[in-house]
Amino acid sequence: MDRARYLMIGGFLGAGKTTAILQLARLLSSRGLRVGLITNDQSVGLVDTVVLGNDEFPVEEITGGCFCCRFHSLMEASDRLSQSSRPDVFIAEPVGSCTDLIAAVSFPLRRIYGDYFEVAPLSVLVDPIRAERILGIAQGGSFSPKVRYVYGKQLEEAEIIVVNKCDLLSGERQDRLEAALRLAFPQAEVLRISAREGGGIAGWLDRLASDDALLDAAPEVDYDTYAEGEALLGWVNAAVAVRSATEFDGNRLLRAIAASTRQALAGVEIAHLKMTLSPDDNGGDIAVLNLVRSDGMAEMSHSLDGPITGGELLLNLRAEGDPELLRRSVLDALEACGCDTEIKHIEHFRPAKPQPTYRMARV
Repeated sequence: MDRARYLMIGGFLGAGKTTAILQLARLLSSRGLRVGLITNDQSVGLVDTVVLGNDEFPVEEITGGCFCCRFHSLMEASDRLSQSSRPDVFIAEPVGSCTDLIAAVSFPLRRIYGDYFEVAPLSVLVDPIRAERILGIAQGGSFSPKVRYVYGKQLEEAEIIVVNKCDLLSGERQDRLEAALRLAFPQAEVLRISAREGGGIAGWLDRLASDDALLDAAPEVDYDTYAEGEALLGWVNAAVAVRSATEFDGNRLLRAIAASTRQALAGVEIAHLKMTLSPDDNGGDIAVLNLVRSDGMAEMSHSLDGPITGGELLLNLRAEGDPELLRRSVLDALEACGCDTEIKHIEHFRPAKPQPTYRMARV
């Protein structure tokens, strides 16, 4: 029986996983391989699913907890994709605040489902500016120690550390960051890519396509500290209908909402604010905005071609702060945006303590 290849692409919130996965999926498709994508979030209304599905790849979404805690749901999603599109390659994107993926996902896949899947090495992406600050080689806003614990554990279990967004750093800074990562996490190979520009993607994919998972033992994780660190992050998911009697610039609308939200959250470190705006008569058009640091610039990875009169806005905000404060900031930004808005769905919370379905210390 031919086995499908299983790629899991981890990394902290804002590392650029979705853009990188799109690049991998497009390259695999260009090589004549069928691709199935699986996204993951603590709740419903995931921007990543919309972005990936807009490229017309088959996508399944696992909600209500991380892959570790929803392992059976992950397998059910894989089965649905197998029945509907028979992927040669699965690409799974876990929640950005999740760790212990080797013990709770990779090892169970290899031990229980090894007849069905070839499991590739676990890749963990990093935003280079965030990584510089976490590793102490650059100054700037960062997270509290328990959130940094989760970040560090992600890298400790990585089989391949992928430094994304290398176009943001000079060559000298890239070299310094790579050296620091190799020193701190010697178990991992370190690669450099720019998902936005496509640089390094082919070499990374060649590694994922040719090698099987490498680690035979998983790092230890203090689940109390992990749970406390993850619970320091507030979550807001919102789905909003946006309307106007006259045409408006949807790209400018997203930038204004991002600017207003960031201003209201002064003193709170934003991990990731991402939004999509799909016009009512879109024909496949979409606007996508990302803000990955409180002192960063909001960037449009996709822009609308022209003005619109209405559409559906999805907003996902993750930041180290009180979820109620985050919710109020989002609602105030929507109220001030200059359009009529109707909240279809909004929720705010802190992630619950992770309870993995399986945890295998060794394969």
